[in-house]
Amino acid sequence: MNRIVKRLCYLLFCCLQTISSFAQQDTVSINTVVEKTQKLLQSYPIEKVHLHFDKPYYAVGDTVWFKAYLTSNMYDYDLSKIVYVEVMNGRDSLMQTLRIPLTDAHVGEGHLVLDQEWYSQGNYRFRAYTKWMANFDPAYLFNKIVPVGDVLNNHLHYTINFNDVSKGKSARTQAVIQLKNREGKPLNNRKLTWTAAAGWEPIDEGKGATDAVGNVVITINGKDRELLKKGNLHVSLAADGSTPAMTGTFPLRSALWDADVQFFPEGGDFIAGLAKKVAFKAIGSDGRGLSVKGRVVNQQGSEVAVVNDIHKGMGYFTFIPEAGNTYSAEVTFENGETRSYPLPAVAEQGINLTVLKADSTQLQLAIVANAAYFNAHKGKAFYLIAQSNGILCYAAQATLRSESVLVNLPNDRFPTGIAQLTLFTADAKPVSERLVFVENVKPLTLQLTSDKKEYAAKEPVKLQLDVENNGSPAAGSYSVAVVDETKVPYDENKETTILSNLLLTSDLKGYIEDPNYYFNQPDESKREALDVLLLTQGYRRFSYTDIMADRYPPVLFFPEQGIEISGVLRLNNGRPVANGGLLLSIPDKSFRTDVYTDENGRFVFKDLVFTDSSRVTINARGNDNYRNMVINLDPTQYPGIDTTAYRANDMLNIDEALARYLDNSRNEYRTSILLEEVEVTAAKGPTFSHKDYPAISGLGMADHQISGDRLKGCNNLIMCLQTALTGVTYDAQSQLFYITRDYNAGGRIPVQFFVNGMAMDVPALNGIMPAEVLGIEIFLRDELGTVSRMYQNNGVVAIYTNKKQEKGPRMSLSQIEAMLPKSNIIDLTPLGYIQARKFYVPKYDTPERRAVNDIRTTVYWNPEVTTGDDGKAGITFYNADGKGTYRVVVEGVDSQGNIGRATYRYTVK
Repeated sequence: MNRIVKRLCYLLFCCLQTISSFAQQDTVSINTVVEKTQKLLQSYPIEKVHLHFDKPYYAVGDTVWFKAYLTSNMYDYDLSKIVYVEVMNGRDSLMQTLRIPLTDAHVGEGHLVLDQEWYSQGNYRFRAYTKWMANFDPAYLFNKIVPVGDVLNNHLHYTINFNDVSKGKSARTQAVIQLKNREGKPLNNRKLTWTAAAGWEPIDEGKGATDAVGNVVITINGKDRELLKKGNLHVSLAADGSTPAMTGTFPLRSALWDADVQFFPEGGDFIAGLAKKVAFKAIGSDGRGLSVKGRVVNQQGSEVAVVNDIHKGMGYFTFIPEAGNTYSAEVTFENGETRSYPLPAVAEQGINLTVLKADSTQLQLAIVANAAYFNAHKGKAFYLIAQSNGILCYAAQATLRSESVLVNLPNDRFPTGIAQLTLFTADAKPVSERLVFVENVKPLTLQLTSDKKEYAAKEPVKLQLDVENNGSPAAGSYSVAVVDETKVPYDENKETTILSNLLLTSDLKGYIEDPNYYFNQPDESKREALDVLLLTQGYRRFSYTDIMADRYPPVLFFPEQGIEISGVLRLNNGRPVANGGLLLSIPDKSFRTDVYTDENGRFVFKDLVFTDSSRVTINARGNDNYRNMVINLDPTQYPGIDTTAYRANDMLNIDEALARYLDNSRNEYRTSILLEEVEVTAAKGPTFSHKDYPAISGLGMADHQISGDRLKGCNNLIMCLQTALTGVTYDAQSQLFYITRDYNAGGRIPVQFFVNGMAMDVPALNGIMPAEVLGIEIFLRDELGTVSRMYQNNGVVAIYTNKKQEKGPRMSLSQIEAMLPKSNIIDLTPLGYIQARKFYVPKYDTPERRAVNDIRTTVYWNPEVTTGDDGKAGITFYNADGKGTYRVVVEGVDSQGNIGRATYRYTVK
């Protein structure tokens, strides 16, 4: 039995034994607090996933290369062997799920082709996790926003800025937009229409025209500020003689300026008479920090503290609050606006935990109480518990003999990362909490050296990687990315690195702006900013209140050790079939295996290995009476799609921000934009037409046709249709499809689907295998109303499959029965492992090979760099044609689970 299963069973038994007696106690020994905490931490090990990408952003047509790292606070159990990577568009609609197998070193590699048929310009969210991680708060899953530009399909390029003209009262904003065509020329003197809408709710609409340089100012008037910030602006330019009609959609999230400032007293409370460090955080409507200055005043208007942020709208001040007094902060933002915010109320008595000093050797803490609290609780016991990364690091009991008690904790008790310090009363109630970053074990030292400092284009490069763990050579697994930094500039502070993710963001809830700032050449000022961040950021992997009451998280998933397909074999009367045999086959792999059901009819096929889109067949026909058997498969469950504060990293003006990269992409894919004349010699493919079906034969000419080849590699038809249907929009709330132009104008009459001439609801489309789709016709209008009058629809999508029955004589009963699906045989295409693919590494060792034009941005990617016991690895590759600075990034983990990262630059002339 898996160790986690055993631990959870033991934990449940202990809970049942102790819950009744514990509830009746007025005081609890520290041993009880420690035991309950230890049981939780041991039974719920923490897994973390990190993805290392070759670049921070991409363009449509690129391949995204990444490596997955899985770490845990405990290695004495079977860690998950599968990582899931999900890709979501700007509306957080799921586009694709990748299943990554992990090696014994707990690493795996993957890639994603940004196919122009499916991907367009926008901000895509990559979420990664294991099924074990899905049991807990999704805030702790890996999240990264990756901007993607488009020079292949995107005809409309733009720069947009918003001016809030509402003065904080109404919902009125101006969108200042400059519109350009794909070649970068201004779309001057062009008429346009626009609508602003938030889902179902229309906000405003109007018409306009661009000026001589392609600029247009659109004034949006709304009735509700919150509704406007949830909406989108849709702009449509009519076609003219030289360019087609163009549309653009812009989020209104930051269209209205707003600000919020929150205050966080250290330890949790304002306590009368105690000097308090008070952290604050100022954020704008876009979720990012706002620089502020100001002062704190009491109810008499006297200044008691000065407010100045030190990083990204965060800072702190110190003062002594008085009982019976109230305080507020008067702050001024960079735009000149001044606002007043109340501070939390002052408690007449209380006790808090504070950090006096945190250096490389120890943590110095203080348990402080004001005079009123001390007099009421003098001589009573208090408990201090410290845990970090799911490891119980320290526990002690202190008697309150004075108003302050000093506690020194050696750093060597803690792993490097965030420590949670909690103060309990004698009856095990948490009264104060503090987060602090502890630096104990330094990250791995990764040193890169090259055989030269300067190279020529297409010249070979030899790099040497040396890895040490506190001075000793370390064996491990690493990934190396080399990019042409002239074409791929990026702010290092904004990176999601293996250090910033596994040591910081994976342990905190909420959005963290510029996470690598705290690890990029750290100094005292950055350590101070990191401490302020921890004073303002949420942390709730678990609640001590729940632990003390024996409330533990439910477990729905255990660490996956491989692909499993399970279910129940029943008779058609519902009775389970015991000892029934089932055969699973994968024709593409010539693979066959069988299992037998248990006494409850359950079966499990374990440790299956197949790639995505493979067809799998499960057959029960080897049993007696198989005609009366039904195979019921267990549904595949995944965590729900959550909204994340990391959408604050969405890039608004992608064309402007990625200008250098997209210029290079335009050169790289120019043959894809200007197609040469091609003689078609292939045989004519299968045809399809609505004219063959009476129910839709009255429709006119289709506005768009889609070949079934575009669905190649698709697993879920509805998910694929969300991006494949031209002129059609999918609404996630209603789970219906609408004509885009009418949807943007506020219309909510759905599209009607037909499959081989038969009307079908949207949910039923999941019963169609994408590989069986022959083609799709899209009708944006029904001129004669032959379909819309009957089905009350707006627009038609006709899907044709290769299972269309040819005309012929009447079928016999046996022929009809043969066509019906068999309940004792199931064909499915489950999510399989991602198909392996290697990064192409050219070799320019001959004049002929050097004559090839190479303008790649990722010059080298290798996710399989390993160091031996000597901690060394050699890396060899050739430069591309680009000249300037090349940046080398190495991330990885050693055999003991220690992590490290390094960057290195060299010049190509």
